[in-house]
Amino acid sequence: MTLAPTRENVLGWLSHRVPAARITHILGVEQTAGDLARHYGLDEAKARSAGLMHDAAKYFKPQLLLQMAQKEGLELDSVLEAHPHLLHADASAIVARDEFGVVDREILDAIANHTLGRPNMSQLSCAVFIADAIEPSRGNTPELAALRETSWQNLYAAVWQASDYSLKYLLETRCYIHPRTILTRNWALSMARESPKIGNSTGKSIGQITS
Repeated sequence: MTLAPTRENVLGWLSHRVPAARITHILGVEQTAGDLARHYGLDEAKARSAGLMHDAAKYFKPQLLLQMAQKEGLELDSVLEAHPHLLHADASAIVARDEFGVVDREILDAIANHTLGRPNMSQLSCAVFIADAIEPSRGNTPELAALRETSWQNLYAAVWQASDYSLKYLLETRCYIHPRTILTRNWALSMARESPKIGNSTGKSIGQITS
């Protein structure tokens, strides 16, 4: 089974399609996803591969994103149709498969889930989802500092917390909210509270981690 294309090939492809600042972000996600995977005993190589390719379609034109989604048979709703940029995660997974020959389902799912998340997503998907939010070039706000701390303590609490931050931003800026963001948040909250030992790298309770 092919795990991933060569890193050099992916970086060469990206260099012609995304700006330098986005490359910095992508490399940060690659590194952070790998670090989180290693910390939680997940497959580090898969996490790094997903991180490297997660924004492959970030700058595709809206019409192309919609065309790719329709061809793939993805379910489109009114929010996605009005804001096709939300499809860039799914489109990036398509690029990883069709352009680079990635066949590993866990890598493809981690790429596809990095923006909106998904209930019942794998721990690898959680790691990439979180890495996208906390990688170094995102900044150093108090909220990010708290999320970074949580990220090394409990995967599901970090997904829940990252979703809360995203929802807060979307509400404050009066942007549309995709239902999957809420579903992901509620699922992660449930996992953190009802299965507190899963994805927990500490002996702390959820209350201690998120206080």
